[in-house]
Amino acid sequence: MKLIKVTDNKSKKLFHKVPHLIYKNDPNWACPLETMVEDVFNPDKNPSFKGGEAARWVLADDNDKLIGRIAAFYNSDKAKTYEQPTGGCGFFECINDQTAANKLFDIARDWLKERGMEAMDGPVNFGENYINWGLLVDGFMPQGFGMPYNPKYYQNLFETYGFKVYFEQYSYHLDTTLPELPERFWKVAEWVAKKPQFSFEHFSFDKQEKYIDDFAAVYDNAWRFHEHFKPLDKDDLRDFLKSARPILEEDFIWFAYHEGEPIALFVMIPDLNQILLHLNGKVNIWNILKFLWLKKKKTMTRTRSLIIGIVPKFQRSGVESAIFWHLRPVMYKKNWYKEMELSWAGDFNPKIVALYKSVGGKHTKTHYTMRYLFDRNKPFKRAPIIGGDEKSEKTTE
Repeated sequence: MKLIKVTDNKSKKLFHKVPHLIYKNDPNWACPLETMVEDVFNPDKNPSFKGGEAARWVLADDNDKLIGRIAAFYNSDKAKTYEQPTGGCGFFECINDQTAANKLFDIARDWLKERGMEAMDGPVNFGENYINWGLLVDGFMPQGFGMPYNPKYYQNLFETYGFKVYFEQYSYHLDTTLPELPERFWKVAEWVAKKPQFSFEHFSFDKQEKYIDDFAAVYDNAWRFHEHFKPLDKDDLRDFLKSARPILEEDFIWFAYHEGEPIALFVMIPDLNQILLHLNGKVNIWNILKFLWLKKKKTMTRTRSLIIGIVPKFQRSGVESAIFWHLRPVMYKKNWYKEMELSWAGDFNPKIVALYKSVGGKHTKTHYTMRYLFDRNKPFKRAPIIGGDEKSEKTTE
């Protein structure tokens, strides 16, 4: 076996070829656009390179047949929020061979060690966690856009190497064609939505900078008490809005305000994977025309929620239900959307899990965020429950 570092156009093509070999007979896999993957590794496109680095490799067997790939990356600011400096590995693909997987994990580990890291999470993204984050372990069906899909045997490859579950990620599905969702929920939602001190607005590109500021205000207030909090980089959000603009529905993104101050947000997008299934990862004139045609045909019939955030002071106010109350007529109007995926809720965040259940969501998919400690004698701790204490942390030897 030999590792090839991705450094030029030839090795980039090999990197993109690997998943086609892994999933060639799997109809559930939606090939991501190669340009979107390349943007992750482009310092001019990915703000995570501010204080960070990334590298990637492909693996070939002794006959030069491609059998795997992996990327490793770290961002100093994020790495330092953990007990031990922690980097990440992602974009992992591999045949069902532990020796091959170990070779890929080893190169990622060694590269991160050389840069002062003491642990690596995987499979994760070099950037925000709403995309390319987690190992699918249950719910092997078509995934919402940005939610990873992988063969079942990957779990064994990770665990045999020594990765352990740092936290679990749950996705919930709502059938929006049902006549009514839980009646009690909607009664509370309407009551909160009509309180005079609250107001609600959906996003518009005409006021993009205002909503970016409102998003950052909610995000930083909602997550600042989390153990690994890092203030939002507005460039990350601008980059997302720019890249996702062709599919975004402005009235799928909502903000709640208390006496004019932003206190909550909800972001949902159409499921681009339903179109990506037909594009084979390529951006060219033919596929651009195909994309526009498939979009016009309303091929996207699912949506995926990316994030919901509420500042702590209002987390028991019911404002999140009021956002859903405002969203409901939008879904009735755009009735070609038949299903909503609420993803993902971490097992460390019981409030969001409870919210997704309260609106009638059915738990359909589970992903794991795995962690590998370089010091194999160090006790392993799972992600602490938000609002819990040290005693609530799960520790394994």
